[in-house]
Order: sequence, then C-alpha cells, then structure tokens
Amino acid sequence: MQKNLKPKAAMETMNLLIPSTASQGARRASEDAVEGGRQNAPYEVHMEVVARATRRRFTNADKRRILAKADACTKLGEIGALLRREGIYSSNLSSWRHQREAGELAALAAQKRGPKVNPVLAETRRFEQLTRENQRLQSQLDKAILVIEVQKKVSILLGLSLPADPLGST
Repeated sequence: MQKNLKPKAAMETMNLLIPSTASQGARRASEDAVEGGRQNAPYEVHMEVVARATRRRFTNADKRRILAKADACTKLGEIGALLRREGIYSSNLSSWRHQREAGELAALAAQKRGPKVNPVLAETRRFEQLTRENQRLQSQLDKAILVIEVQKKVSILLGLSLPADPLGST
C-alpha cells in the first residue's frame, strides 16, 4: 500500500481547483458543457454581411491635380510620398500621363450630358430647317412681287410716272 506523502492542506487546494463534474467521467462532463452552453450563453453571435468593395474612381480634376503635384516633385522620395498620401499606385500615375499625352484629358471641361449627337442626323435636320426657311422666304418674296406688280398697274391706270424698276420685272 502506498502512503499519501502530500500534506493535507495541499490536497484540499487541489480539490478546490478540480471541479466535481470532471471526476464523473467524460460523457457526463461533455453533456453538462453542451447543456450549459445552450442555457447560459455568455454572448450572442451576430452575423455581419460585409458590403462588396467598389473600385475607386478619380475625376478628371483629381487626375489633373495629382499630375500637377507629381510634376512639381523634384526631391528624392517626394513622388513616393505623394503616391502614399493620395493612395494610388505608380501605374495610375503613368497611365494618366499617357492619357494626358494622348490628349484624352484635353476635353476635361464640362461635357454635355445625355445622348451623343449623331453628325449625319444633325446635318439632315439642319438641311430640312434651311429648306423650310427658304420656302417661307420664297413665299414672302412671291407675295411682295405680286403687290409690286399690282401697284405698277394701278399707277399706270392713274397716269403716275414710275422710277426705274429695281427688281428688273416687267
């Protein structure tokens, strides 16, 4: 028989550290843990749906501003600091420079919104408008010539003398 060599005080502290359920077996301990987890949940789990990331878009004014700052950089490391501050990559800077050279950023003024103008359709509409205006003016001219002819005939009947005909009609 083996004697217990540990003092009585040490044995009492060990009994305090080991819970009584642990000595009842693994099955009982696991059942208590499952039931206790269901009843006494210390917190609730919230599922959060993270919004889908969207790509950053730079306006033309932002591109021009950043390009102007990059062109003004003369010291070593200034461009790197600018890129970090603006949160862009060097590839953005180089592609914007290529766009500027190609003239794609030239038309940065306020652009007209809405559907784009079809040049063929615009030319056809302008032609129709000018044709209608020409017909209207031709009709007015015909009426004016008729009035002048009537005035000539009246003046001949009355015996009044007429100056030379400015329009060249009879």
